[in-house]
Amino acid sequence: MAVKGLGQLDQQYDGTSIRVGIIHARWNKVVIDALVNGAINRLKSLGVKEENIIIETVPGSYELPWGTKRFIDSQASKNAPLDVVIPIGVLIKGSTMHFEYISDSVTKALMSLQEKVGIPVIFGLLTCLTEQQAMARAGIDESKSMHNHGEDWGAAAVEMAIKFGPRAF
Repeated sequence: MAVKGLGQLDQQYDGTSIRVGIIHARWNKVVIDALVNGAINRLKSLGVKEENIIIETVPGSYELPWGTKRFIDSQASKNAPLDVVIPIGVLIKGSTMHFEYISDSVTKALMSLQEKVGIPVIFGLLTCLTEQQAMARAGIDESKSMHNHGEDWGAAAVEMAIKFGPRAF
């Protein structure tokens, strides 16, 4: 059984002034849709305006790092820079090493991307051994007593944008 959520926040964060990008893979659509909706719902509950939640897609999780970089650059070139971005993907282990290579590569690329783009990049990549684990972590399979991790990513995005985003200093 997993410990749920982000833990106790040090304060309530108000997201009314931030712009959040969500870029998601289209692979594993049912799980992705639930995670994206969870993130959006949490962002809105923390004051982020619907018009300040910008959504883009890429084919799969492998494309998230490059797509995220180009998404951030594109918004900045339109004089509408993002304060934080949430790349969302789901990888489910199969019978080959493909899962391990993609999980490791995407994780490392998203981590290093933060230094290149100068805004927080929330780690919204589920790496699951089974489809059932992915469904549980997306809040779809309530019998597994899990919650929607997208909600956590939305909350983390607001906190990181307020505390450490480009307008925080």
